[in-house]
Amino acid sequence: MFVIVRHGNTFAAGEPAPRIGARTDLPLTPAGVAQAEALGRHFAQQGWHFGRALVSPLQRTRATAAAILAHQPATLRPEPCEWLREIDHGPDEDRPEAEVVARIGPQALAAWDREGTPPPGWIVDAPERLHAWQAFLTTAAQPTLLVTSNGAARFALLALGLAPGGALKLATGAYGLIVREADGALRLAAWDVRP
Repeated sequence: MFVIVRHGNTFAAGEPAPRIGARTDLPLTPAGVAQAEALGRHFAQQGWHFGRALVSPLQRTRATAAAILAHQPATLRPEPCEWLREIDHGPDEDRPEAEVVARIGPQALAAWDREGTPPPGWIVDAPERLHAWQAFLTTAAQPTLLVTSNGAARFALLALGLAPGGALKLATGAYGLIVREADGALRLAAWDVRP
């Protein structure tokens, strides 16, 4: 079992949310902390116990993981994992969404959300991300919590050809679940679920 979580909110409700990525290391808002705690309670209620926890190096993912792991019966220390780091939005980093759309166009943003095709100027290294996800998901044996960002999480689905109806986006405070079947095949059991 692999539970892929997008970190909690980093902007307050009603606050303009610019496009942030690997170069912008924001903390969780109080609502983001509440989302992370809700995830932790939800996973505990489901009886999901993790043998390993991997996180992006950014503080928003580390804080989300810590809140989730506080609800686990065993003490786990999250392992920083560079391939889970958010993508770099290049010239669009920390820019309002309207400016980003004006620069790249709505079609480029739609292609990113449907297919994971990076818009011009974004620094993604899609082949390396796909390889890292494939290597991990096909060899890992124990239930694992992976806490990352929307930009990085989508590559889990792309790596295994599991895109749910073309929607790659994972909302803040939401999770996806990939399970291993008895024959060893991986199956997408849930995506973009908020408890």
